[in-house]
Amino acid sequence: MSTGEKQANSLSCFVCGVANPVGLQLRFYSHGAEQVEAEYIVPEHYQGYPGLVHGGIVAAMLDEICARALMTGENPRFMFTARLELRYRKNVPVGQPLRLLGRALKNKVHAATSHGAIYNAEGELLAEAEALLVNIPADMLTSENAKLLGWRDYEE
Repeated sequence: MSTGEKQANSLSCFVCGVANPVGLQLRFYSHGAEQVEAEYIVPEHYQGYPGLVHGGIVAAMLDEICARALMTGENPRFMFTARLELRYRKNVPVGQPLRLLGRALKNKVHAATSHGAIYNAEGELLAEAEALLVNIPADMLTSENAKLLGWRDYEE
């Protein structure tokens, strides 16, 4: 299991939604001010080719870990992905332990960049991405919207 400070989840997000019956339901842990990780075993029903995670699922996991890298430290940022550049290095297997790592790169007033990577249990890089993220409009960041998202820390 990952160590570090547990990040909040939502209720229905495809990647982190704890109440999304068809979602991945990943849990994320912050390490310091600009790094985040998750451990996950992708179920078989998310495969593309037999035994391999569908590329769209790989992209979704990388998109989330990149954004989560900015949700760390004293001033977490909630941002939209404006661009996601993927590199599929090796096949990502279903049913085997994976480690996702995200790291903030540049953090400016209106935008930020981050890097995300997926590794197998042997530490081999399977896929990686670099993301350009932009601020979510302030009117969307209300406490009422956070309640509607179900954004909080849930028991595992």
